[in-house]
Amino acid sequence: MYRFAIEKLYKWKESKYRKPLIIEGARQVGKTWLMKEFGKQAYKDTVYINFDSNTRMRELFETDLKVERLVLGLELYVGRKIDTENTLIIFDEVQEVPKALTSLKYFCEDAPQYHIICAGSLLGIALHGGTSFPVGKVDFLKLYPLSFKEFMMALGKERFVQLLSNQDFSMLTAFKTEYIDTLKQYYFVGGMPEVVLHFSENKDFNEVREIQKRILSAYEQDFSKHAPIEIVPKIRMVWNSIPSQLAKENKKFLYGLVREGGRAKDYETAIMWLSDCGLVHKVSKVTTPKLPLKAYEDLKAFKLFIVDVGLLGCMTGLRQQVLLDGNNLFVEFKGALTEQYVLQQFVTDEVLNVYYYTNERGACEIDFLLDDGESVTPIEVKAEENLRAKSLRVYKEKYEPTMCMRVSMADYRRQEWLLNLPLYAIEEIRKVKIENIVCL
Repeated sequence: MYRFAIEKLYKWKESKYRKPLIIEGARQVGKTWLMKEFGKQAYKDTVYINFDSNTRMRELFETDLKVERLVLGLELYVGRKIDTENTLIIFDEVQEVPKALTSLKYFCEDAPQYHIICAGSLLGIALHGGTSFPVGKVDFLKLYPLSFKEFMMALGKERFVQLLSNQDFSMLTAFKTEYIDTLKQYYFVGGMPEVVLHFSENKDFNEVREIQKRILSAYEQDFSKHAPIEIVPKIRMVWNSIPSQLAKENKKFLYGLVREGGRAKDYETAIMWLSDCGLVHKVSKVTTPKLPLKAYEDLKAFKLFIVDVGLLGCMTGLRQQVLLDGNNLFVEFKGALTEQYVLQQFVTDEVLNVYYYTNERGACEIDFLLDDGESVTPIEVKAEENLRAKSLRVYKEKYEPTMCMRVSMADYRRQEWLLNLPLYAIEEIRKVKIENIVCL
């Protein structure tokens, strides 16, 4: 299995400004595997410390955080010398020992020669508990489920991934059936590494669903284990409401769908908790589509998506028979899977800030607005080959963007003011946009 994030880890290793690195991400997105795999590839030795239920490590970090003492303790624990140039030190489940998190400040200031990577599920939640966090003394990397391109690579379709990266759309169109069939599989399987691994080996959709159910069950257990007990019921209610929220024509999050009479103050903390631990993505509305979009954010209106399209399908009970039924999979419950898929690919691009827009009368609704720091690009998402673009046309006439884009099942096509990008090529959206602007 290949993760593009490993390329960022190599850049981190070679940086002369390197600090201890924290990998953030929801549970079971592959943080531990990535750290260990990087250690195997890039270092002669890896010292792996898992802080979960590790009494000895808890005691080591409990008293004195002097780096010399900590390194000696780690060496005694693993039974070998730590070579600063050739050893990767991994702190896993670091949230279980808050002082280990605090120690990163001293490694940064007093011993930057050590290569340290940390990860911890629900790390963002732990930070709210009064932990002395090493602000400014650590680097960050966010890890998500496998993207569609990573999924294809896991299935042995590296040449198809290369073709996408080359953006040879005439050849892509010739092989579009292969991409569409693989995209159907991705909608069902999703990008959770354990699920993808088993699917790549066995191609068993029933097994896929069983693993996804176990992951969802583990998330539910995390609610009770890590969240303040008074908000656990609200977290569950918000989490379980997301499929019905996305099933609406207008996918704006409505508190009344969580519970009749529900209000923002009842569920804001629950939503923040789910967002902090990486289980949901919150996409806010903007009142005016101008740079920077953050300045025009409407804090009261937003959409909620979950961490993975496969898990969303599992939550809704989507059956594997739908895979065989033409393109119906792409329009299941009003295209919710398609918007989930598109958003899931957008968030893996750290350059893009994602929002959405509707005008006051609701006559113009743009599914996503992308802010790359240079311009705002409106994106309309179509689950089928529907080539009508009423909202985009209204938006174009009012705001005159450099480019409007529609992603759909239709082939790549560039018009005067509108560019159609196939759903399977969505990860190339920023490169496609740059190249087409140059051509305008």
